[in-house]
Amino acid sequence: MSDRVYGNTQGLKANQIRRLQNIYRRSVRPQELVSTDLARALLELSLEFGRQIGVLINRRGKVEYVAVGNAHEVLLPDFKRVRAGTGRFRGLRHIHTHLGPKGLSQDDLVDLALLHLDLVAAVCPDESGLPGTTHVAHLMPGIGGEEPWRILPPRHLSAWNDNVLEMISSLEEEFSRSVGPPVVETERERAILVTVFNRDKAAAEASMDELAELARTAGVEVVDRVLHRQDSINPKSLIGKGKLQDLAIRSMGLGAELLIVDHNLSPGQARAIGDTIEVKVIDRTQLILDIFAQHADSRDGKLQVELAQLKYLMPRLAAKDDSLSRLTGGIGARGPGETKLEIGRRRIQERITRLEHELKRLARSRDQRRARRQRAGIPIVSIVGYTNAGKSTLLNSLTNSEVFVEDMLFATLDTHSRRLRFPREREIVITDTVGFIRDLPKDLIAAFKATLEELRDAILLLHIVDVSSEQLEEQMHSVETILEELELAEIPRLLALNKIDKTDPARVAAVAGQLGGYPISALRREGFIPLLKAMEAHIWRELTSEAVVKTGAGTVSTE
Repeated sequence: MSDRVYGNTQGLKANQIRRLQNIYRRSVRPQELVSTDLARALLELSLEFGRQIGVLINRRGKVEYVAVGNAHEVLLPDFKRVRAGTGRFRGLRHIHTHLGPKGLSQDDLVDLALLHLDLVAAVCPDESGLPGTTHVAHLMPGIGGEEPWRILPPRHLSAWNDNVLEMISSLEEEFSRSVGPPVVETERERAILVTVFNRDKAAAEASMDELAELARTAGVEVVDRVLHRQDSINPKSLIGKGKLQDLAIRSMGLGAELLIVDHNLSPGQARAIGDTIEVKVIDRTQLILDIFAQHADSRDGKLQVELAQLKYLMPRLAAKDDSLSRLTGGIGARGPGETKLEIGRRRIQERITRLEHELKRLARSRDQRRARRQRAGIPIVSIVGYTNAGKSTLLNSLTNSEVFVEDMLFATLDTHSRRLRFPREREIVITDTVGFIRDLPKDLIAAFKATLEELRDAILLLHIVDVSSEQLEEQMHSVETILEELELAEIPRLLALNKIDKTDPARVAAVAGQLGGYPISALRREGFIPLLKAMEAHIWRELTSEAVVKTGAGTVSTE
């Protein structure tokens, strides 16, 4: 069987396959859409098989591929990864049969757009089974619109007298003019953001805003945001085929190289979306991991991020082309050997083991530093909170230090400790930690658990929240959830309501009345005195209580 015959040939007889091969050997005049003889041969086979059959014809009139489908669509060769150049078509027209009088399907039009075909045509049979009404469509300039194609009025095949080559040449000129001068390449990837929701659109919009901020932090240019409502999640591809096709066309029209999905995708879902969209697909977890990789500065942080990335990658390794299934061998590797995929998995597992050993070694060093602080009797207060709530700004303002601060998510990944003096020659160590976020990847929590263990030594947690955020309560809940996962929920906490300079005083008063806490502006250094007095009272009341317990003189209530 010819390697140019594609699709579902299962169940066909040998003589039927030979007839398909004969189709492949045909040609037409380059300027005609398709010859009547070829269309008749296609329809004869199509009606006999009960399947759509198509051919891809080049501009010389030669049939390059024969494609066999089912009763509803034609399965085209898998050359979607090789896109045509900007402003140019692929140089192939797709002529195929329909079993009834229906016009071009959505699948036909999506193939036209994604593959940049010269045109697509469906030949329908008349009552006697001969070529009848023919439906034709071609692409239009300005492909970023809702319908980047033009469907021509249907007509009988015998009435199709247009010069195909002239029409395609004219269209390509229009495309070249509409594209304009080449766009200057930048390092920033262009991305479309996608989220799927069921009922709560407001929550989905808030989640999308956060995803857009994550993308900005990662250095990605967001060119479109898509909120898709559907009753339930598709277990195979998250969203349905029709919406995936829409996203594929939109990504091509906008020049997007990346699709960022606001969900944690299974390996199978990521592959299914990528196979349809034909751009790189990443999920929320992968985006956060990328941000962490960019911002980790310390040895600890870099190792923790790499460990989390490798644990994320392990279940997503898959043999995506034939080269991954070839066996390796040679001297010292007799027998069947290992597949490249297995080698990759083994090497990743070995790297994970080394990273875990190294992180344990670094953890012992941190333990020694903490032990020295404990011997010195200096109390520790740790700042915790949702990412970008203002933790590092508060640390800088309280201690006159210069920890890196920027208005973006996860600007701080590494733990920073500074001393803060109180009256009567008393001082504490105040520590800034990595910000939390909803649905923080479990592997990332596990990887950073060693660093966050420093929170266990804190006598007080200063929970800072962004009082100007509409998602304040949800963000607080996310922080509390992660603290519980880290088994830190028992440590006493003070609530600092930050960014009062960015919101209405009435809202601040309402939130303070509802949640308690101390309104502050870490940036403007406002509201610090009540907060510091509360910290001082709590810390030394706790220390006094501990001292009383140790001397056996009784217990002092900390209420």
